[in-house]
Amino acid sequence: MASAATMALDYEALKRLDHTYLWHPFTQMQEWTGEDPLIIEKGDGHYLIDVQGRKYLDGASSLWCNVHGHRKKELDDALKEQIGKIAHSTFLGLSHLPGIELAEKLIEIAPRGLRRVFYSDNGATAVEIALKMAFQYWQLKGEKSRTRFASLVEAYHGDTIGAMSVGYSETFHRFHLPLLFPVLRLNPPHVYRYFRRMKENDALASAIQEAEEAITREKHSLAALIMEPLMQGAAGMWSQPLGYVKTLSEICRKNGILFILDEVATGFGRTGKMFACEHEGVAPDILCLAKGITGGYLPLAATLATEEIFSAFLGEYGEFKSFFHGHTYTGNPLGCAVALASLDLFKTEKILDRMQPRIAYLKRRLEEDFSPLPHVGDIRQWGFMVGIELVEDKATLKPYPPENRIGHRVILEARKRGIIIRPLGNVVVLMPPLTISEEELKGLLDVTCESIKVVTER
Repeated sequence: MASAATMALDYEALKRLDHTYLWHPFTQMQEWTGEDPLIIEKGDGHYLIDVQGRKYLDGASSLWCNVHGHRKKELDDALKEQIGKIAHSTFLGLSHLPGIELAEKLIEIAPRGLRRVFYSDNGATAVEIALKMAFQYWQLKGEKSRTRFASLVEAYHGDTIGAMSVGYSETFHRFHLPLLFPVLRLNPPHVYRYFRRMKENDALASAIQEAEEAITREKHSLAALIMEPLMQGAAGMWSQPLGYVKTLSEICRKNGILFILDEVATGFGRTGKMFACEHEGVAPDILCLAKGITGGYLPLAATLATEEIFSAFLGEYGEFKSFFHGHTYTGNPLGCAVALASLDLFKTEKILDRMQPRIAYLKRRLEEDFSPLPHVGDIRQWGFMVGIELVEDKATLKPYPPENRIGHRVILEARKRGIIIRPLGNVVVLMPPLTISEEELKGLLDVTCESIKVVTER
């Protein structure tokens, strides 16, 4: 076994190599190269272990995608079995067993009406596919004027050009604005941001009225509305009250506009149901899935569409109506095999049922222990998706200046106590694995609460 000195030397060498060669996502690298990075070596259940042997509870689900924990035997076994057959085979002009079987399973659990599965490899590509499908659908139907999209203000749908356009964030995307296409933006019923002097019901009514007026006015130019149902993730965990998703779906139907749901973050149990839209009994025309689809093991995504949309692309070869889109690793067999095993675990381990008491416990702890804190301005929760907004002044909801890095300081404080979480600006995000135990959840909440107190009371 390596000595402590050897491990320390290894860490210093790894840090030097990281700082010399790597460019990390969503990271100010000038700051990064002045810090000691946390370098993960392995995982164990709901924990991450760094190269120095320190153990951390994975309270961010490895960026919202880990479902069953790390090194889950059933997922490991599925991966090993598939790699003993083939690691990759193209889906362009060929098919394979795990891709076929997974498509059937996805359609079985998907909202009603969805019948076709188009694979890709991440959330942004799933969204790009949805946008291109919707756009081409109307062109093939002869409605050439339907070239625009509607989305919610501060939505986030990924970082490719189309995804950035419909999910524009000033902080993330302002330098690329000239590359993006214009979008009809609708204010969500977010009391904290847009309707501060209203009750939730009044905010909901106002947001719905605005959406209906705008969509009706632009209905002949709109191809689709895309939205994250119930919770806008990267916006800062902005929750939506029940009724919003359903009513927007009905407005789209009434005006003949396609309804696209981005469940990249909210899908596969995050809100307490398999898909967030199930809370409202809504079925979209197109559904975007990624993150938890493989339990957090491998990059895989799926865009599900109705048979009506699919049929518009059918024709003779010479008509060139095909959907000319694809990726080298579309439908990767390893990812599909692990996804199948993950879906089996949802059934055999009754994941969604077992989550319910912990969701209730989480809600109670947030209300009792976090809400009274003098610098907690707002708490948003749907299932295991939580945003805790920190403010400089609670009475006026005055935010902390960005340069204070208040959220970042909280997560560093939590890290000292063996917890990994991530902030979105001044919002502390909790997104634990779905199979987290109550004892582990208690530890996550205890440490997060204490870290907020330590940082905000300095």
